[in-house]
Parts: sequence; structure tokens; C-alpha cells
Amino acid sequence: MITRETLQFLAKLKQNNNREWFQEHKHLYEAAHKNMIEFAGALYEEMQLHDQIVGTSGKKCLHRIYRDIRFSKDKTPFKRNFSGGFRRATDTLRGGYYFHIEPGKSFVGGGFWGPNPDDLKLIRSHIAAEPERLREIIDGQEFKEEFGQLDGEQVKTAPKGYSKDDPAIDLLRYKQFLVMREFTDQEVKSKEFYKAASDSFAKMRTFFDYMSEVLTTDLNGIPLV
Repeated sequence: MITRETLQFLAKLKQNNNREWFQEHKHLYEAAHKNMIEFAGALYEEMQLHDQIVGTSGKKCLHRIYRDIRFSKDKTPFKRNFSGGFRRATDTLRGGYYFHIEPGKSFVGGGFWGPNPDDLKLIRSHIAAEPERLREIIDGQEFKEEFGQLDGEQVKTAPKGYSKDDPAIDLLRYKQFLVMREFTDQEVKSKEFYKAASDSFAKMRTFFDYMSEVLTTDLNGIPLV
């Protein structure tokens, strides 16, 4: 379980985001980091029950707490959260899972953060040909109850090659295809949180399976990989 002390460390780090404070309180970071390794390990094992995940341990899925500030106006050296992610195995299983632990702002998410131009073109061609397939998924009761709606950046009008009057234009505008579920601090501290997070990831599978098919077949259903 993620402990109260781990969330308290993150709250203190938010108020004291500088190297001097961090070094003086590094023992708090090390304890919190150890706790997150244990959580990530439990989540990794739970994920293996319903999907094929790249990697060998939960520890390796954790992201560094140190920020890359080279090209950022925000020069605070540390993230205000712990986070990590899982990538699905093999070329035919697409989609990435992500978890974010931060007091008052914890969530799990997944999807397609930055499709390359060829992948985005392929996604849009499939959506334009059969928009009802994606609509059936994102309008489904389970999807709406768990994630609310499909998220992600969109173009303002219409992507190149498509009309703003296209009946599927609301879907074609997406540049990212993301889903997210938020959790309260109380839920995060629950002994069963790793199972709840895994369950949310499992509920992304219908969406991921659709996108995996889209990204690995042409419009005639012929495999591309």
C-alpha cells in the first residue's frame, strides 16, 4: 500500500522544492521511494494477470523524481509526484499505461500520447471509414463510468485532408487519444489500491484492442506488421 508518509513527503516537497531541503531530508525521499517500488511491484504483478507487459519489475517502471529543467522556465529541480508506466509487449499490442501519485491529484491513465504522423494518419483513416466502432467504445457504459470521456489535444478546425463538415469530425480532430481515472488520497492509501489501479487499466483494454487493430492493419484488414 502507498503510505500516508509517502503522500506527506510529496506535500512537503511541493512546499520546499529545492536541492538544499531535499538533501537534508533525503531519508524521507528514500523511504517514500522504497514504498513506491513496493507498490509498483505489486501493480506490475497484478497487470501480468490480464495483459502482456514489457519489463521485469515494478522498480524499472518508475520514473525519476528529478526534473529535466534544461528547456523549462520552471527551474524547480524535483517533480511533485511519483509516477511510472507500463508498455504492452510485442508489435501488435499497442497502448501505454501510466500512474501518477500526488496529494489531491492522483490518477491512472493510458492511451496514445504522441502518435507519429504515419500512425496518426492511419488512425484517422480508420475513424473516417468506420467512426461507429470507436463511438461504440467511448459511449459504452463501462467506459463512461470509469473514464468519463476520451481526452487529448485536438486541432481547432479539421485536420488536413478532412472537411469540417465530416460526420466524424469530433473524433478526427484528436491528436492524442487518452483516458484517465482520478483517485482520492484515501483511495490511494487503501491496501487494495494496486488492484483498483490494475482494474482501471484492464477496463482500457477494449479501447486498446481497437487501437491496436487500427495501427496494425490497413483499411482492408490486411496486417501491416
